[in-house]
Amino acid sequence: MPETFSKWVACWGNATSITDRKEATYAKDLTLRYPIRACFSGNKLRFHFSNLTGTESVQISEAYIAKSAQSPTPITFAGLVSASIPAGEEILSDEIPFDVTAGETFDVSLYFADFTQMNAGTAITGPLSGGKYSYGNFAKSATLPDNLTRKTNWIYFLNTIDIFTEEKNFALVCFGDSITAQDWPDYLTLRCAREGFNNVSIIRRAVSGTRILREYSCITYAAYGLKGATRFPIEMNVAGARAVIIQHGINDIIHPVGVEVNKFRPWSDMPTADDLINGVRSLYVTHARKLGLKIYSGTLLPIYGWRTYNENRDFIRMAFNEWLRTAPDFDGCVDFDKAVRGHDDPKRFANNFDSGDHLHPSAKAYEAMAECVPEELLKGTSKNCFDKII
Repeated sequence: MPETFSKWVACWGNATSITDRKEATYAKDLTLRYPIRACFSGNKLRFHFSNLTGTESVQISEAYIAKSAQSPTPITFAGLVSASIPAGEEILSDEIPFDVTAGETFDVSLYFADFTQMNAGTAITGPLSGGKYSYGNFAKSATLPDNLTRKTNWIYFLNTIDIFTEEKNFALVCFGDSITAQDWPDYLTLRCAREGFNNVSIIRRAVSGTRILREYSCITYAAYGLKGATRFPIEMNVAGARAVIIQHGINDIIHPVGVEVNKFRPWSDMPTADDLINGVRSLYVTHARKLGLKIYSGTLLPIYGWRTYNENRDFIRMAFNEWLRTAPDFDGCVDFDKAVRGHDDPKRFANNFDSGDHLHPSAKAYEAMAECVPEELLKGTSKNCFDKII
């Protein structure tokens, strides 16, 4: 039977946050290109562009989608080929007729002719993540010139892509910090393809350094992003979402060191386990329930050996994890901690699972995190699971 496309579902997505404040904060005459793997088949696409953390409007001069060896298709905005994204806002493109088959890759290319404040984006890694930038206008070119092009893991302005697809398809949101901004969501996408979970997209909403309860107000740590109360309602704007995995809170625990060490990291920022629990309940669980989403907790990973490690921090982590595993607030728990910790010493990563900094997992450990996500989430068969309507 032919496929029947009947609803919009997010098929790719990231958070938008404050980019790292370097000496240069503007670009001019710049092309960005991001390869997108299609998880669903569909016949239309629409694009969300975000300037959430910008302080000036951003002008997209040209934008295109293209498959290999095919002519590019313009992305338009109210029929126009260019668009302005106001500071602090998000815009949505027109619905673009574009046939996509699950498993194939298409490119999204953006061109910025004038001086552009590059203040809205996020850095992500993984086998499916990243893109390229080129100096000059090559948005319609089939290939980018090697001598003017470099790779980048920063995703600027492009926030979410929706596809008009079959009724059975849905999105699973992965919300968190650098652990989630790194590889495990990509490995989960690859696992879904390998194991035949073909009706789910993995939408990443993650910002490195972000905390549940607080955010920084200095340029040194600005890229650590917005606090949970600000981020979560914005980032749950996901078409076709059924559930969210929340793996967040380790930065609240490891950041404070006292003003005598770092004036921006006072001991007063140090939360108790109850502070984290109340934050998750009030900021995340309440809002997700209003949206009709299933909510899965994700336990925090080992931190033994991290430069600010001490027993008190680990006590808070373990107490918080115990609540994440057992609280009736959630529909289930994804026990990432159990998947990557050592058998003989659960305070540490298992052998070959530590990236080397004693905080972030290795590639092998990220794969283990993806493998421990319950099948019920990938099948969309959780009891009372239903779509959020957007």
